[in-house]
Amino acid sequence: MVLKVVALCGSLRKNSYHHGLIKSAQQICQESLKGIQIELLKISELPFVNPDLEVDGTFPPAVEAFRQKVLSADSILFASPEYNYSVTPTLKNAVDWGSRPGNVWAGKPAAIVSTGGNFGGGRSHYHLRQIGVYVDLHFINKPECFVPAYSPPPKFDSEGNLIDAQSKEILQQILVSLEGFTLKLSGNV
Repeated sequence: MVLKVVALCGSLRKNSYHHGLIKSAQQICQESLKGIQIELLKISELPFVNPDLEVDGTFPPAVEAFRQKVLSADSILFASPEYNYSVTPTLKNAVDWGSRPGNVWAGKPAAIVSTGGNFGGGRSHYHLRQIGVYVDLHFINKPECFVPAYSPPPKFDSEGNLIDAQSKEILQQILVSLEGFTLKLSGNV
């Protein structure tokens, strides 16, 4: 059984370190965790949440496609930058679209990874977990992944790729934990 994980990146930057975390997670799965397949969803294409865009119970095409991908996934991987002690507007918008009637997040296992300054973007985790309570996401608790991007040794190259071995190991532990938690919640353990 291969678990389908959808990944959401809260950063819009081309060479974002958060995209680098997701790319590294995909690479780890291809090389050593064959039971997980990660698909990055492009949440930048979603319009701002506006109930006026919902017509006769349907959503705009980009939103409908996004919701179907989340609904068909076994679990979720969030790469969440920290903006003002919170998640980015782009990420919050995606969560809000998914929570509209027919909440696609309900009961889904999830994990959060982040990178940033000294705290590694960790405060965004707490806010995303709060939001997750309302939309019924079930986050793994351990391990936690807060990559301090600007502390030596270098964590990312100039193209945003994760190059730090210790950070890759933590990311792999996150994925192993998410896999086990997903199987446990689905009753397949």
